Amino acid sequence: MAAPRKENVKEIIISATERLLADKRFSDISLADIAKAAEISKGTLYYHYKSKNEILFDITDRYLDEQWRNLIEWTENKEKDTSLHRLVMYVMERGVSTAQLRVHLFYDAILGNEEIRTRLIRRYSEFEEMIAKKIAERTDAVPAGYFAWLILLASDGLLIQSLLRNEAVDSKAFIAQSTEYIKKKIT
Repeated sequence: MAAPRKENVKEIIISATERLLADKRFSDISLADIAKAAEISKGTLYYHYKSKNEILFDITDRYLDEQWRNLIEWTENKEKDTSLHRLVMYVMERGVSTAQLRVHLFYDAILGNEEIRTRLIRRYSEFEEMIAKKIAERTDAVPAGYFAWLILLASDGLLIQSLLRNEAVDSKAFIAQSTEYIKKKIT
């Protein structure tokens, strides 16, 4: 008798890979490791994914799509204060709190995974455009595109300092201070 068929095998593979990424770099994870963690055969894994990169691409798209949806939902929620200083706080806090997967994506992109690099750059541009649009809806006191990039770059910088465990940079205090400054000076 055959084993019961698992539904959503791709989701199982992605979830298993994400669990492995909590402790290992993507380059140190084998397809055999992924199959074992997903409790599927290597043949089943190869049926759904021909390479590790394909899995990473799906994880990347899922992660970035979730970030996009969350930002849209937050900025369009009429019950929340989504003013400019709160928008800055939201983007920067999310940037620091969702560090784990971004580090893997940065690592692979920097070490030569051209497709991941291209996807990240494209998505950064999409985020910049969307954040700039949201800034422009809230104020004309700053150049929206420039300010959107400033927020994204500050967010990535905070992520790096957090991962370095740089005690001289208190991310929470920096975000609070930045949002307070924006609240007083720009809005």
